[in-house]
Amino acid sequence: MPAEWEPHEATWLVWPHNPNTWPGMLAEIPPIFSQMAAALSQGEQVCILIKDESVLESATRLLLDCDADLNQIEFIPWPSNDSWIRDSGPLFVRRQVEGQIQLAVTDWQFNMWGGKYPPWDLDNAIPDKVARKLALPRFKQALVMEGGSLDVNDQGVLLTTQSCLLNPNRNPSLSQEQIEQKLKDVLGVQQVLWLGEGIVGDDTDGHIDDLARFVNTSVIVCVLEQDASDPNHGLTQDNFKLLQRMYDPAGKPFNIVPLPMPKAVAWDGQRVPASYANFYIGNKVVLLPVFDDPQDARARAILQEHFPTRKVVAIPSRKLVWGLGACHCLTMQQPATDT
Repeated sequence: MPAEWEPHEATWLVWPHNPNTWPGMLAEIPPIFSQMAAALSQGEQVCILIKDESVLESATRLLLDCDADLNQIEFIPWPSNDSWIRDSGPLFVRRQVEGQIQLAVTDWQFNMWGGKYPPWDLDNAIPDKVARKLALPRFKQALVMEGGSLDVNDQGVLLTTQSCLLNPNRNPSLSQEQIEQKLKDVLGVQQVLWLGEGIVGDDTDGHIDDLARFVNTSVIVCVLEQDASDPNHGLTQDNFKLLQRMYDPAGKPFNIVPLPMPKAVAWDGQRVPASYANFYIGNKVVLLPVFDDPQDARARAILQEHFPTRKVVAIPSRKLVWGLGACHCLTMQQPATDT
């Protein structure tokens, strides 16, 4: 599985349409979503799944308002249950055979984060549809797993959390060792690094993409809550310390860079998982969720330092995260084959 910063052929998205995902706020989400798609369109193709063609006119207008390159955007009328394609969509893998790069789709089982929000049948069918559309081999898996639960570098190292992948609502009959071996076999990774708990408000049981992310081969940014009164303080400190004790396959320590946390964001009395770690790396941009918080600028500066050839684009996400996800949760990269 290539690292996210390696060249993309495209990014896949699902146009927001489920009113239960953003209660009372759905109408305000497409303009934010359009900013993401428009920024990505400057550097790669953007494939947007839409529930039907009735949204084409309004979606096109919103994208034009954001200066999107419509020549780089393809609308695909496929029904879906929700917009979190990071978790329901295909995980692409790549191999080289006789000098040619071959791409394939790995198709894991998706059960809406342990059966929390039925139905999910349409979302679970997305990887198969993508494989058929792209005429790619598809490797179907029996394991329940979401893309947001893992992050990889370009040297076969994978980050994940025990709180998610070992949760009994996913694969109760499998041990940590069995799950780890499956990840190695299917995604071609050599090493799996396990963190502990996810942040408060995360309904995925602790996805890694709200906690810690590779920004290059040896550097991992990890959220760190400094306020000792915040419930995220202890768990982020624990994860940070775990990472500081981890080594790559060659026995070298990783460089762990602290990423700040915004102040708690809540809607209707419910705390939501606001995290700067939920960024997405495109070909020319990095989409960073921001929260009208004093730490927005610091988080942006940290990522810009680590992605000097890309523009870090701030995506206003206070309302977006009412759906319990942000930029990374709404995107899935399709690796290029001409690298």
